[in-house]
Amino acid sequence: MMEYSFPRYLLSKQSVDDRALNKDVFLALKNKLPPEPIRIIEVGAGIGTMLRRLIRWGVIRKAEYILVDGMADNVEYASEWIPAWAGESGFSVERSGTHQISLTGVDINIHVRLVAADVFDFIQTNKTPADVLIAHAFLDLLPMPDSLTKLLTLTKNLAWLTLNFDGVTTFEPVIDEELDTLIESRYHSTMDTRPSGGSSRSGRQMFTHVQAVHADILAAGSSDWVVYPADGCYPEDEKYFLEFILHFVEGSVWTCPQLTAERLQHWLDVRRTQIARGELTYIAHQLDFLLGMRR
Repeated sequence: MMEYSFPRYLLSKQSVDDRALNKDVFLALKNKLPPEPIRIIEVGAGIGTMLRRLIRWGVIRKAEYILVDGMADNVEYASEWIPAWAGESGFSVERSGTHQISLTGVDINIHVRLVAADVFDFIQTNKTPADVLIAHAFLDLLPMPDSLTKLLTLTKNLAWLTLNFDGVTTFEPVIDEELDTLIESRYHSTMDTRPSGGSSRSGRQMFTHVQAVHADILAAGSSDWVVYPADGCYPEDEKYFLEFILHFVEGSVWTCPQLTAERLQHWLDVRRTQIARGELTYIAHQLDFLLGMRR
């Protein structure tokens, strides 16, 4: 029986996200960044994988980076994981309390603050807007457009809003077209009926939502997850990523009245066998945005 760990899922999708992030939107972000040092606030920050990515990709060298996440377990994991990879990367690591970490190295001076809080509670207490707001694979979980209006108060300059799900989930090869379609449509419908809000078409809807806020779209483009085997193997820890996606699907669709437990279990068994054999391809359509705040 597989154990499902959310922090490991976040780790396993680093390579998937690396490929998915829209490179034109990313380049626009790099070109629009103000002079360093800069202040960055990331909401729904998980365990800090975006911080690691931005350092590895040479985007930030001198910065204050504030990671905000509503799951205390994520923040606790980040408090250990960030110093671990930073040390392995050759940075000097200095702690100031459990949730403040300074990373220094050749031309690197980044002060990290970890905040375990509901994002909207954090908005109420934050005194200083950031130069850049980051929301990575997060906005499709929130009620829109009100959430966007509140979130953008956290930045005075740029908002990089990435991996916003946009209504397409594909598993290949097809098992049974009618069954596949039923499961995928039910999976999407649960995104539209979450008590906390959210939408299975948040990507395309963002174009309309931005019209209602004090911001302009500077760049936008697709950022699809595409996970596929090569010679029967998946790179990095992407096999675990796929297993966790099936875990998400199972937890979402099991109450569907049109879907018996036997049919769902058959579908899951076949998909897991495909993963084990290195045969499954998974695609999720998403969109990235870079917003500029109006003066």
